[in-house]
Amino acid sequence: MRYRIFMKSLLSSIQSPDDLKKLTPDQLPQLAEEVRRFLIDSVSKTGGHLASNLGVVELTIALHYVFSSPDDRLLWDVGHQSYTHKILTGRKDRFDRLRKQDGLSGFPKQHESIHDAFLSGHSSNTVSAAFGIAEALKLSGSDHHAITVIGDGSFTGGMVYEALDNAGQSDANIIVILNHNNMSISKNVGSFAQYLSQVRSKRGYHRFKKLVHRTLAHIPVAGEPLERILTSSKSRLKQVIYHSTFFEELGFEYLGPINGHSFAELLPTLEAAKEYRGPLLIHVFTQKGHGYPFAEKNPGAYHAVAPFDPAVGLKSEMPSPSFSSAFGDALVELAKEDDRICAVTAAMKHATGLHPFSMEFPSRYFDVGIAEQHAVTFCAGLSAQGKLPVFAVYSSFLQRAYDQLIHDCAIEEQHVVFAIDRAGIVGEDGETHQGVFDPIFLSSIPGTTIYAPETYEEVALYLRRALYQTKGVVALRYPRGAEKPQTTLCAHSLEEDYCYQEAPNASCLVITYGRECDMVRKACKNHSNVSVMKLLRIHPLPEEVIQLVKTYRLVLFVEEGLKIGGIGEQLRSASYEAGFRGVFRVLAIPSEFVKQGSPDQILTRYHLDEAGISAALTSLLQEAADEGKN
Repeated sequence: MRYRIFMKSLLSSIQSPDDLKKLTPDQLPQLAEEVRRFLIDSVSKTGGHLASNLGVVELTIALHYVFSSPDDRLLWDVGHQSYTHKILTGRKDRFDRLRKQDGLSGFPKQHESIHDAFLSGHSSNTVSAAFGIAEALKLSGSDHHAITVIGDGSFTGGMVYEALDNAGQSDANIIVILNHNNMSISKNVGSFAQYLSQVRSKRGYHRFKKLVHRTLAHIPVAGEPLERILTSSKSRLKQVIYHSTFFEELGFEYLGPINGHSFAELLPTLEAAKEYRGPLLIHVFTQKGHGYPFAEKNPGAYHAVAPFDPAVGLKSEMPSPSFSSAFGDALVELAKEDDRICAVTAAMKHATGLHPFSMEFPSRYFDVGIAEQHAVTFCAGLSAQGKLPVFAVYSSFLQRAYDQLIHDCAIEEQHVVFAIDRAGIVGEDGETHQGVFDPIFLSSIPGTTIYAPETYEEVALYLRRALYQTKGVVALRYPRGAEKPQTTLCAHSLEEDYCYQEAPNASCLVITYGRECDMVRKACKNHSNVSVMKLLRIHPLPEEVIQLVKTYRLVLFVEEGLKIGGIGEQLRSASYEAGFRGVFRVLAIPSEFVKQGSPDQILTRYHLDEAGISAALTSLLQEAADEGKN
């Protein structure tokens, strides 16, 4: 990739938004190119979200140039598009530790900077948050604004419309900037995406609305009202304001669509917005991956990247096998046999392994957009008419639909299968994305069944069991990435709810499930007198498991999830109630949000790696031996 050479770097002089304001408008395009160069060079080394950030460089610079953070509060939906914001607010020198343990977060976080107004690791929440912030500012006597940059993909989430409906009836200083780039992670779907495309494609001359007349007439540029300068340009009039829109019907003043890569359009529009009081929506269109040809051509591939060579781009390689692809392949094979099977995703076709299904069975494939609540109830509707819906969803995203799981699925025992991807530790995205809550909240719902396969083979088998041998709400949970070769515990018991390797004269039993089976196997290899059990159905707990626990004096349960309320604590409670009188220890994650780091680093942090499990086992055995001497 070729870069333009500048005589003097502007980016090196920017440590805060105050430094940015010292530049002239004519210098901003150079700064944008330097920021874009920095993003490509930096993210190519560390990995991270690239295409979304390249698309909002000019918009972010313009926002900080016109508004005054942190007095004006800036929010980002989804927060993975906030890298330029972080660069401009004094965090450029920390990008070598982006998304790494103890490093810079990939999302806005209030404890990281006073310029980060709100956390937004998931989508569709910031209009609600911005409205709350705007009302709080008003109550405090401030006339500053709460501003959220929200992608059109986030508008597939129903929470946005709840917030727009509420905020539009207020006089709060909230500015919603609709970043229209036609993308979520997968390409946007739905009637709202079509509506925005129609608005964007309008042509012709349009008069300024009263708002723009009133505000721009009082903003002088070089001694002349800004309104006169803009209205003198026919090319500007084509893009400034359109007639009544959906947003105006909700109570928002509407500006746009405007070119989000043009400072000539961004700056005057934002200046007008700054003078306005009340709810305002600015429609900005941008290109995801803008300025980097590889990302422009394939923004989906460059949404989240591992380290790569920016000069040649991502390598064109066949995708590596993963639990996601194993699930997707298994679902296709089952769907060939049964035309009742339907697949549902929330804007994650490729990431959840459903792309082959979408190609093979397009009429039975449903992408509902970023709308997990709707997805769950939609699946319940399919089930109510005799279909077999399978909703493939990340563990952390399913959290958003807890009420629908209970009310719309479980109470009436609708048969819906949830393929829970990214279960357990996910890693670099940090607290908002770790899949450590689903065993707790799913097992709290009556009638729910949860399977936790360890291998690809088990994914296929237990998917079939979930569809045909289990009633009601069924979850099949599996981790991100690939299976561990040659680490399977009890591969001979694939049709059972658990498998059990009994050691001669063993007084200690180690129990686990899922990815932790690999670590447990390694940790126990030097303990010949320790029995090992792998749970394949983790809820409801098999009665035979509880009875087996009673035959041991020592039990260690290893779990890649939260300890309080987790499967280990549930088994411990059930075992004691059944008459177990030995020592039952649970090794799991304490009651805290799991911070970013690689999965291996995080497992080591919580002693869930081989060394940690071995140490816990040795301690338990030694404690029992010492007690026996006494």
